[in-house]
Amino acid sequence: MSKLIIVESPTKAKTISKFLGKDYQLESSFGHIRDLPRSTLGIDVEHNFEPKYLVPAKAKKVVKHLKELAKKSDGVILATDEDREGEAIAWHLAQALSLDENKVERIVFHEITKKAIEEALSQPRKIDIDKVDAQQARRALDRIVGYKLSPFLWKKVARRLSAGRVQSVALRLIVEREEEIRKFKPEEYWTIIALLNKEKDFEASLAKIDGKTLDKFGVKDSKNADKIKKELEKEDFIITKVESKETKRNPSPPFITSTLQRAASSRLGFTAKKTMFVAQKLYEKGHITYMRTDSVNLSQESTTAAKQYLLEKFGKEYSTQAPRVFKTKAKSAQEAHEAIRPTNITKDPESIKLSGDEKKVYQLIWQRFTGSQMPQAIFASTTIEIEAGKYGFRTTGSTLQFDGFLKVWPQKFEEKDLPILKEKDKPALKKIDADQHFTEPPPRYNEASLVKTLEEHGIGRPSTYAPIISVIQERNYVEKENRRFTPTQIGEVVNKMLVNHFPRIVDISFTATMEDNLDDVAEGKKDWHKIIATFYEPFIKNLEIKYDEVKSEKPEPEKTDEVCDKCSKPMIIRAGRYGKFMACSGFPDCKNTKKVEGDDSGPQSTGLKCPDCKEGDVIMRFTRKGKRKFWGCSKYPECEYATWEDPTQEKEEKKEKKKDA
Repeated sequence: MSKLIIVESPTKAKTISKFLGKDYQLESSFGHIRDLPRSTLGIDVEHNFEPKYLVPAKAKKVVKHLKELAKKSDGVILATDEDREGEAIAWHLAQALSLDENKVERIVFHEITKKAIEEALSQPRKIDIDKVDAQQARRALDRIVGYKLSPFLWKKVARRLSAGRVQSVALRLIVEREEEIRKFKPEEYWTIIALLNKEKDFEASLAKIDGKTLDKFGVKDSKNADKIKKELEKEDFIITKVESKETKRNPSPPFITSTLQRAASSRLGFTAKKTMFVAQKLYEKGHITYMRTDSVNLSQESTTAAKQYLLEKFGKEYSTQAPRVFKTKAKSAQEAHEAIRPTNITKDPESIKLSGDEKKVYQLIWQRFTGSQMPQAIFASTTIEIEAGKYGFRTTGSTLQFDGFLKVWPQKFEEKDLPILKEKDKPALKKIDADQHFTEPPPRYNEASLVKTLEEHGIGRPSTYAPIISVIQERNYVEKENRRFTPTQIGEVVNKMLVNHFPRIVDISFTATMEDNLDDVAEGKKDWHKIIATFYEPFIKNLEIKYDEVKSEKPEPEKTDEVCDKCSKPMIIRAGRYGKFMACSGFPDCKNTKKVEGDDSGPQSTGLKCPDCKEGDVIMRFTRKGKRKFWGCSKYPECEYATWEDPTQEKEEKKEKKKDA
């Protein structure tokens, strides 16, 4: 007989099986095998908030198969991921398969390599019920908020709306940024630039007047700018100070979940969801360490391997004497965990066979980790100060002397080579430019900046950033415009309702404190039932009051010139969960609806070109009544390409399933 090892995915099972012999049988649970029911709350609020789990229909066949194998095996080992969700999956497997929790073995590992698997098997442990409870608490909180608050929104705002605990905070950030932009009033300011020449041209900016440093609004209008310009045209320019020094730039730490998502967004244009999907595949195939982490810690083995690789590949000057150590900023991070890194640094991006997206993400991870163990980049920097009467100018130059970590982790920087100048030199004035500027409003959030803000406020954890962003888009509360988030009309109405009547739900500090409470549960410091009770009682009491107190805030319908083709009453435009739609004003007697002409029901671009016409973009849409997503060509009706499958992910999943088969 052999021992049965259960993991979440076929790919992970296939990779681990390469390292083990006939004494082990690898099987996959295909993700979660138990969940809360869809049709009811599933949380017994009268009896200590105990969840009521069931095995979904799609998982019953898997559970039956695993039960049969478990009975025949010489023992069961649960090898799900090392985070709270993975611990919860292991616990659910033990429950669903009727395994003795005192006999079942639980193993964890940070990377899928032969050494890591063998070490994990040599030191099995019991299921960590504290981590399981933390995951149950999060699930219970989210379910209570969603199932209790959503019907309130249906009644007061629009049908089929949903409210999420953490997602509502993200929506609030986006709406408040939009409000800032609307209220913003640009301020005028001017910059004065002198084009000078001493053997070659160089520019210097006005920095002082009468010895006082000029702030951004030192020159506020064209009248003042023209006055300064005319005065300067009569002055001699004299070099008063030349300061040269060496400046160094340090490499960034290896990736954690949030920084990987941000880098993939800015450098590759990937969504957080897509980044995590690709990273999951890389992890399961054994190419990278676990990708849900908030620790920048690195194992001694990995830094030693990096030093040896750098010595052999680039030479002594590109290797540090001692490993570079980074300090984790997140207070919740567990230093026992590691940053995201390649499992084998000698496998550079060009030496392993990967799909296009996998190669791009792997290259980011490999470059970032490798660069983190390389020397600083060194620049020769020069600062020159220049006087022209009562006016003072400054210019700076910088040239790269040694690329260091930039050799493998390229970053944008501008080299500016100034002429050789010394004090009392008098460069010739070629011209003076006075340029008008206006302050700009704060930028809308993109995926990278939203993840960064959530992390800074302590909202969510590594495993939640991608779902948070996906959910607020799927609910049509926000949409993307030039890769930046803007709230929809319905999103703003929902946010206003929550902020005005359920302020704790969307309060940043309250949500962050709740995350800390969940961390305490995971560490065995707090009872999760008490945390839920403390939240639930005032929440439900307030909800009951608001049902009677709050008036409907449904978006006002827009009048149209069209009449209903079923009852001849006027048609109006309403705002719903899936965007604007045209409906009969005779509702509920007449339930006729139709698409708003020229509106794509809030389409979201996938960044892919249409495979049929090769001209349009593939965008996500919803069916006419908003019941189902589909993907189609932006050139519709000229091009009728459409598919139910998400082209950004479904194809990758099918490829993986074929490989695993």
